[in-house]
Amino acid sequence: MIASGVKRAALVSGAAEGTTELNAFDGALLAAGIGDLNLVRVTSIMPPHVELVETPPQLPKGAFVLVVYSARTSSVPGENLAAAVAVGRAPDGFGVVMEAQGEDRTQAECEARKKVEEAFRMRGLELSEVRVAAAEHRVRRCGGVVAACLFF
Repeated sequence: MIASGVKRAALVSGAAEGTTELNAFDGALLAAGIGDLNLVRVTSIMPPHVELVETPPQLPKGAFVLVVYSARTSSVPGENLAAAVAVGRAPDGFGVVMEAQGEDRTQAECEARKKVEEAFRMRGLELSEVRVAAAEHRVRRCGGVVAACLFF
């Protein structure tokens, strides 16, 4: 079971410009500090034993790392981009990670929080804590934003 090896998680975010949308996304990953990792996308459950820390450690380049992320790119100059992830936790530590995108940071953060609240209501759980990471960027040529919950 992969989850047994996961001990900690961290929220990160970044924004960047690039010559293409893919390069802007890559730049946003680099700005978030996760651009040299192989991100293995997972769904939205935070195991109860996982400690949520402020910053991830320096992981080896090329490491395969589990992640829940939200991203948005655009090549429309002047467009505003935002991405957010929110982690909600129950008193026993069990959690849910939700993603959102929008046109500004506040909107994306609010949407991610609402998704966490609904996920807890659906499960009949008490929500004791919510943490959010978000990024916002106004496109000049090609822009990208990313917000992620990294498990390690």
